[in-house]
Amino acid sequence: MAAREEILAALRRNAPAPAPAPDLAGLGADFPEPLAELERSVAAVGGQFLRVSDRGAVVLPPSKRVVSLVPGIGRSTVDLDDVTDPRALADLDLAVLPGELAVAENGAVWVEGRRLGQRAVFVIAEHLVLVVAAADVVSNLHQAYARLEGRRPGYGVFISGPSKTADIEQALVVGAQGARTCTVVVVG
Repeated sequence: MAAREEILAALRRNAPAPAPAPDLAGLGADFPEPLAELERSVAAVGGQFLRVSDRGAVVLPPSKRVVSLVPGIGRSTVDLDDVTDPRALADLDLAVLPGELAVAENGAVWVEGRRLGQRAVFVIAEHLVLVVAAADVVSNLHQAYARLEGRRPGYGVFISGPSKTADIEQALVVGAQGARTCTVVVVG
């Protein structure tokens, strides 16, 4: 035990002095038109962008198995409360999920995990629709994290476009490990 205490004491004596955290207030792009930048970013990551005045204006593609967690958009044919095994969602055609906020600089939409029921829903569906209010579009990730600060701990994820992967030869494959398409719908 003495050797252990000597080592820990030596580490404490030689530890660097505490340094204040850097000021990050000036970091991150600040776009004069975040919605226009969000549209560009969503396209750049392989997604589609749609802006509507209200949820009733959203037209979804015909699909057999649908989960819609956004009131007023689509009709669920699968009740996630009845799903105990995520493998039961293997043939899910379409998932319509609520986004808490969207980030203009990279096209990412924050989806709160506690609202999903089954976390697999956003990666197992063939087609993904993320719905976010226009007032909840921020310019950069610094602003996004500031808006998320203070929430209770739990699962959440930034989703940016459909599933993508590229091999060593740089051949891009879309939809290989998740949704083949991703549409970001901005309401308002």
